[in-house]
Amino acid sequence: MRNRNTLALTLAAAATLAAVPAALPATAATAADSPAAAARCPQLSKKLAWHGDNRAKLQRMIDERGRCSNPRLGHGQKRPVAAFDWDNTVAKNDVTDATIVWSLRHDKILRPKSWKSTSKWMTDEADRALTEACGTDVPVGKPLPTSKNTACADEIFEVREDGKTMSGAAAFAGEWDHRHTVPQYAWVPQLFAGHTVPELESYAAKARKEALAAPVGATQTVGTHELPGYVRYYDQQRDLIRTLKKAGFDVYIVSAGSEPVAEVWSKSVGIDRAHTIAIRSVLDREGRITTWNQGCGGVPVNKGEAIPYIDGKRCFINQEIFKIKGKSAWERQDWDHRIALGGGDADTDVTFVGDATGAHLVLNRNKSEFMCRAYDNADGRWVVNPMFIEPMPRKSGTYPCSTAAYNEHDGRKGPVLHDDGSVVPDQRDSVY
Repeated sequence: MRNRNTLALTLAAAATLAAVPAALPATAATAADSPAAAARCPQLSKKLAWHGDNRAKLQRMIDERGRCSNPRLGHGQKRPVAAFDWDNTVAKNDVTDATIVWSLRHDKILRPKSWKSTSKWMTDEADRALTEACGTDVPVGKPLPTSKNTACADEIFEVREDGKTMSGAAAFAGEWDHRHTVPQYAWVPQLFAGHTVPELESYAAKARKEALAAPVGATQTVGTHELPGYVRYYDQQRDLIRTLKKAGFDVYIVSAGSEPVAEVWSKSVGIDRAHTIAIRSVLDREGRITTWNQGCGGVPVNKGEAIPYIDGKRCFINQEIFKIKGKSAWERQDWDHRIALGGGDADTDVTFVGDATGAHLVLNRNKSEFMCRAYDNADGRWVVNPMFIEPMPRKSGTYPCSTAAYNEHDGRKGPVLHDDGSVVPDQRDSVY
């Protein structure tokens, strides 16, 4: 098991992307036709539905980059890498929300010394709203009775969900790089400060059991918030991950959630701790989660300034998988130090999925910057699929790619640009 008490960011496995020929080799195109070659040409299940010819596109990439064309993978030749976001990419719905809701329903959030101490960006208004709703009767470090105090649960979830108080005041203010972090995402592991990692894992496991047992379409309520009450693994993504691993790929999860929560879920698709990357909290000497997390790209231990979020996902992939240190980890790397396949569903994923050299898999959730890149399809390798369960309706009008789809570092919206600086034209939704 990874030693979580160290401040150094380490993963057990390191991988670099195998060199890719300019065109698909003839052997890759025909190898699967030979029974003798079947073992090194694993196939995606034809029983699982994909949109259009997406299965064929992904299969071609697997054959091109995997053992089908490179039988020495793992035996002198480095493995190609695939990386997936988790929430709404590998599984339907948000497992972090499921864990928070379970924790609120079972009184697992500990009262902090002050709410403002939980985040460097928390406003006085949010500190006051949380203090008023949750009270001060409970001793510091003891569980808040959120199962009965619905106003407290409501306020906590509103801050996490929308970055606002129930009265509509901003919960976070100040300066942060909007492509490196978002305070309400960073706040989730900070909210569990005082717990041990095994404790948080146990909450995630119990929430997982309930979410998988609930019927598709089920909802649950926290205060005045109604949200999905179920989670499902996507069968197509399970099959894709399984096929990639059989074909010789190193497969990773890269999530903007809390790492112990992501690890509870990822192991059921065959991805271990060493291949699960998320917000990694620093622990105190007693092994308890603190409000600090480990950094990336030259950013040291911090209060949330660098998490796996938009450009931060690229940074953690470069640092953890390809062992690129310092500020260079924020930059796009050369072909041999980039993932072959990236999969995601939201703007949070646009940078690392865009870095993939073989295929960019997008589950359409109508997120503007991501869908502008996907539909523009600049390199011809973008693979767009509706969500496999309860897909989103078609977006009306167009994505504002030419004016206001790009998430600027300062939080403003701007045009999405090609690598040469030209503007990506507005795009219509066509895969839904």
